Amino acid sequence: MSLSINRQLKVFFCCSLILALAQVAHAQSTMKFRSSAFIPNSAIPKQFTCDGQDISPPLAWRGVPKSAKSLAMIMDDPDAPNGTFVHWVVYNLPPATKYLDTNVPKTATIKGGGQQGRNGTGKDGYKGPCPPAGAAHHYHFKLFALDTELKLDPGATADKVEAATKDHVVATGEVVGTYQR
Repeated sequence: MSLSINRQLKVFFCCSLILALAQVAHAQSTMKFRSSAFIPNSAIPKQFTCDGQDISPPLAWRGVPKSAKSLAMIMDDPDAPNGTFVHWVVYNLPPATKYLDTNVPKTATIKGGGQQGRNGTGKDGYKGPCPPAGAAHHYHFKLFALDTELKLDPGATADKVEAATKDHVVATGEVVGTYQR
């Protein structure tokens, strides 16, 4: 039995509409993510680098979806001479968290909830920008709202956090800062 042209068109449009709605339902939303310490795509102040106090900058966000069960954040430098260098890994922050204050202690557990993973030096917590002299490097602070809490041991690496977030990201946010020595 063959369908009439009108019926075929109706079936086609209904299927197209269902696929479009399914894509929208699985689309990630964007969170507003910023630092009061620097303007996006501009210089990170010296105090947050190895040339200063090497303390973490303040970060704040909004727009976390209600479906989020935890937050994760990774800061890295894709301009590093030996490939991307990870400066900070944070995961299992409660979804109600709205910010990380200046100078988060370099411990595995974050006060108020959440954990810090290993940075590129193999230590827990923040490691500020410390590029070789020359060109400016770009430091990407990437925030992820997740539909699950990550089942990871303390001190997880960025690779482990990224692998665990696969298929669980419901929203993202990013802010980029630069630093040049």
